[in-house]
Amino acid sequence: MSTTPKQVSESTVLIADDNPQILELLEAYLEPLGVRVSLAADGEATLAAVERDQPDLILLDVMMPKRSGFEVCRLLKEDRRYRDIPIIMVTALNEAGDIERARECGADDFLSKPVNKIELLARVQNLLKLRNLKRSLDRRGPKPPSTR
Repeated sequence: MSTTPKQVSESTVLIADDNPQILELLEAYLEPLGVRVSLAADGEATLAAVERDQPDLILLDVMMPKRSGFEVCRLLKEDRRYRDIPIIMVTALNEAGDIERARECGADDFLSKPVNKIELLARVQNLLKLRNLKRSLDRRGPKPPSTR
């Protein structure tokens, strides 16, 4: 029996990177979580995949063709349909300015390449749990006022 929480294993993660080896590696790293994975190789394909698959979390490379990860992140966070999808920027860039830029465009977290598998799994799992908790609370609606 898996120790992965049910809500995490039923989630979809979109991995966006223009390097096929990185896509394959990150997909293999996520295998223990039992999540469904979809892949995109550039910025435009990432936007199309988000619309098509409605992922629960996105692992987003910064330096991609057609649209940068920064631009994709900004566009998704400005769109009310997708702004609640957690985005982890995964990049070879690791200067403080790059991290600040990722935050400014709305990224929820930031990982530098080469990615540490344990760190990746912990962050993905935590953000998926938070997303599912928020969904659960949103479904309940506003709490009725106290009668005291």
